[in-house]
Amino acid sequence: MSAPTAEAAAPTGVPAAATAAGEDRKPRSDRVLRVVGWIAVVVVGLLLAALTAAVGQGDPQRPVPLDPTSTATSGSRAVVRVLEQQGTRVDVVHDADALDVGTDDTVLVDDSAGVLDRGVARRIARTAPDVVLVTNDPGVLESFDVDARPAGSTSSTRVASTASCPIPAARTAGSVTVVGATYDTDDPTVERCAPSGTGADTRWGLLRTTTADGRVTLLGTTGVLRNDTVTRAGNAALALGLLGSGDRLVWYVPTAAGSDAAPSLGDLAPPWVPSAIAVLGLVAVAAALWRGRRLGPLVVERLPVVVRAAETTEGRARLYARVRDRTHALDTLRLAAVRRIGRSLGLPRSAHVDEVVRRTAAVTGRSADRVGAVLVGGSTDDDRALVDGAAALDELEHAVRRVRSGDAGRASRSAPTGTPAEPTPPTTPERPGGRS
Repeated sequence: MSAPTAEAAAPTGVPAAATAAGEDRKPRSDRVLRVVGWIAVVVVGLLLAALTAAVGQGDPQRPVPLDPTSTATSGSRAVVRVLEQQGTRVDVVHDADALDVGTDDTVLVDDSAGVLDRGVARRIARTAPDVVLVTNDPGVLESFDVDARPAGSTSSTRVASTASCPIPAARTAGSVTVVGATYDTDDPTVERCAPSGTGADTRWGLLRTTTADGRVTLLGTTGVLRNDTVTRAGNAALALGLLGSGDRLVWYVPTAAGSDAAPSLGDLAPPWVPSAIAVLGLVAVAAALWRGRRLGPLVVERLPVVVRAAETTEGRARLYARVRDRTHALDTLRLAAVRRIGRSLGLPRSAHVDEVVRRTAAVTGRSADRVGAVLVGGSTDDDRALVDGAAALDELEHAVRRVRSGDAGRASRSAPTGTPAEPTPPTTPERPGGRS
């Protein structure tokens, strides 16, 4: 049964699917859905802002890789203690202005976080004669005048032999683990150690080059500095050979919040940009609220062709006849009869079919089951049942009108002399098709 006829075909006591009250409640439900939608948008925006803030702050308890003061597995406290036991002084510095490098000092630049400014890197390269560099930033490599390119990383725990390495510290170590970053270079003067891969895919974990300002060792095999891998193979020997060759080691670690960090996009933006972004955000919210308001009333459009209601009804009847949908056709007649009878009995348009059945049974003296069988009924299997159902509807409507006409006549006869009785509107016989 289609949606328009659900009210007439619903059994007694079951709410109708389409009533005028439902139509009146539709705008209210649309407003509720719209408000709920805006609330959901605001909640999602707040959640995203909170998540962004949480990610931006990071976890203060998370250990920093290669932290010289950390005893965690990713820290480097073990190497620092061994260096100090060997007589090498280790100074941890986070500000390039605090670097006081002597001619015999070694500087470890730990830019594994990739925050070092290129200008600061050039200044360190000019003042430090012996630099051990840990970075994957091509700009920092260029600032130290190292002709090498980052070639990815490897998590392999494979041990590579360094017995024939041109770097003395690596040759003394004999072998190292290759876990860490790898590099590629086209400069034949660059000394290379700790290979990964074979043939044209060979990458290197340890490079050394001599520049105009001094010597730079590019350390990609950072496993030689970690607490959990320093004791494997010859990692400890390589770390001591690279960092403990002098009397003092300056362990320089730039931080993102420090003055040596490269400027971010927010730092490069003019001061008025945050305020402009805030204003644009408010404008966007206001525009969304403005354009998201409730639509106005429907506008009646003048159609080029006007189709009479009778033609529409006949067209629908032909469709029902073509598909032999007798039940749907009779339900259409039932729905129209319910509305006309309810209007004749003075019931509102929102009255339920059960109320129409009860009032009709009361005024006609028939049982509610008998009236309900006519106005609600069930499926229609053949043409005889369709004709009988239409005739029963027509007879019931005439019975209601006769009763209402009799009540109006009695009211007219009982009116006082000199008081005109209200005229009874003429009734027009209706055809069984449900059209007056």
